[in-house]
Amino acid sequence: GVRSTRMSKGPEIIDLQNYLNATNPDASLEDCKRLVDTLKKTSCLIIKDPRVTEQDNNNFLDTMERYFALPHDVKLKDVREEVSYQVGATPEFVEVPRDHANQIAALAPENAAHPPKGADAKWRYFWRIGDRPTETQFPSMNAPEVIPEGFPEWERIMNTWGELMLQSVRSVAGMLAIGLGLPANTFLDLMENGPHLLAPTGSDLSRFGDKGQIFAGYHYDLNFISIHGKSRYPGLYIWLRDGTKTLVRVPDGCLLIQAGKQLEWLTGGEISAGFHEVVVSDETLASLKKAKEEARSQWRVSSTLFSHIQSDKTLKPLIPSDKASEYQPILAGHQVADELSKIALSKA
Repeated sequence: GVRSTRMSKGPEIIDLQNYLNATNPDASLEDCKRLVDTLKKTSCLIIKDPRVTEQDNNNFLDTMERYFALPHDVKLKDVREEVSYQVGATPEFVEVPRDHANQIAALAPENAAHPPKGADAKWRYFWRIGDRPTETQFPSMNAPEVIPEGFPEWERIMNTWGELMLQSVRSVAGMLAIGLGLPANTFLDLMENGPHLLAPTGSDLSRFGDKGQIFAGYHYDLNFISIHGKSRYPGLYIWLRDGTKTLVRVPDGCLLIQAGKQLEWLTGGEISAGFHEVVVSDETLASLKKAKEEARSQWRVSSTLFSHIQSDKTLKPLIPSDKASEYQPILAGHQVADELSKIALSKA
């Protein structure tokens, strides 16, 4: 039908309006089912949340562009290597994508990934969003948040954007449960006090602006659901369930949602953690040319939030699945630690 051809081009756009208004339950249920459908097929979706404006995204991007443009040595003051970069800045060429050479080799030529060559050419900044649990087997390293010098508005800007994005994820989590036929608060309860992180990245196109330059090597996200505001520079490619590679185009005022490994676990693989990469493409270069002409920042910033299942909760399939046996019960905290150690192993 018409819908399936549209799906092959990438994720559907789901408007949260019906769900939030709760005046038209039939339309809302239809949206919830469509949301599940597009996540199963594409591992991602584009949402329109009436509570989030393009201006909110711009305020955040403006601040991050200003921050990433600081001299290298100034930013190094915000790095906390001793706590594995869990707060503050991570310099470029530190994060190494996991080795997915086997998956990359299996892709058809027209859907090929760029095999990552070592570490990613991107800075990152980690900022916690939401409350952490009072009692947990996984006390996060309790490192205090890092606030860069010369940014009095930092806390307000980070928390405003982070809370908006987390609020959107919560709505998606509610819709997801309804669309899967689970109690509406199933995922919301699991997310409560999760180690959610606002995690914007910055890549300097003035230094790394060649076509094919990798900013984020082929990978999937280890968390529950990732959400991003629209970037000022395209370059995010996703792989659909059927192996088709597609460039993601996010309309103004919309947000991009991606399924992570924890969601895959909770659905027994019915929704999979989609692979994606960020690479300089012709579209990126066109945006860069325009930015130069308009004397705008040449840093590509992603306004990313990683939402997580609370570390002490158990990940196990909550819906029937043929592959359920591949997803044995595990505490979310252990699943995250396993994934992080695999990223570390690929450095060895």
